[in-house]
Amino acid sequence: MEHRLLRRMKALISWWRLRSRSGIPFVKSFTYKQINKATSGFGVILESGPQGTIYKAQFPNGLVGAVRRVRSHQLQNNSFLKNVQLLGRLHHRHLVKLKGFCEGKDRFLVFDYMENGRLKDYLHDPLKTPLNWRTRLQIAIDIAAALEYLQYFCEPPVDNVSISSNNIFLDENFVAKLSDVVFADCDLIYNGESNITSSEDNTEQRNRRLVFQFGMLLLELITGQSLLNEAEIVHWIQESGFAYSIHKMVDTDLGDSYDSKELGSLLVVARLCTKAENDTSISIPQILRFLQGHIGHSTL
Repeated sequence: MEHRLLRRMKALISWWRLRSRSGIPFVKSFTYKQINKATSGFGVILESGPQGTIYKAQFPNGLVGAVRRVRSHQLQNNSFLKNVQLLGRLHHRHLVKLKGFCEGKDRFLVFDYMENGRLKDYLHDPLKTPLNWRTRLQIAIDIAAALEYLQYFCEPPVDNVSISSNNIFLDENFVAKLSDVVFADCDLIYNGESNITSSEDNTEQRNRRLVFQFGMLLLELITGQSLLNEAEIVHWIQESGFAYSIHKMVDTDLGDSYDSKELGSLLVVARLCTKAENDTSISIPQILRFLQGHIGHSTL
């Protein structure tokens, strides 16, 4: 009985691998004609930047998507399809979901449309309604949960992620979702059978960088500053007397509408995260459990 079960499992694995190599499971393949029609001839541009132009799309099945045109110099040869395959396997409430792709002379990625756009705009655009304290705390927890999933529940693990307010989107309910999850050096870390070839030292270094970036995100949520001068704010929070100037650093858009104890807890986490990279001992799961257990329970 046991041998028959093992043979059946091997057969299923072989079938899945064959399917994976012959196509892209979990992700819909669109034609250029379908993309062109859904975007009304690429008429509604959401934004244009280094990663490519993004268009709003309405598909016949009701899907509202954000279609990103992949620039010709990005993800050459088989790397594009490998990235699509890996992205299609990511399923988490706090990741922007890849819904489809288009392969050919012009290449596109189709993501869920995020109604409230990027977090960056709500922190730095004076025309946007400022985010309240509760929402900022929840965003921190949401992104920590996404990072834990990417690092510890994905195969291969995803630790080459850029964390910033520019890469975080907000849906219609202001639920935060991490975007621009890129499998850099895809050919090095993935060979079609989920084997990781990067060294443990590189993995540890990337983990530390993720923790540092998350600490910087916390500081951005607290201060409302763009953190262009990263070194200056890191120096401030690492000073022994930083606690005496905390309230001067809080985003003025918050006024007095924040919980002082929660603010203190958040800054303790940010301080640990932004210590010198070779001295960082805190992990993303530890950060998430702390935030879930100590923050967001009081009412203003």
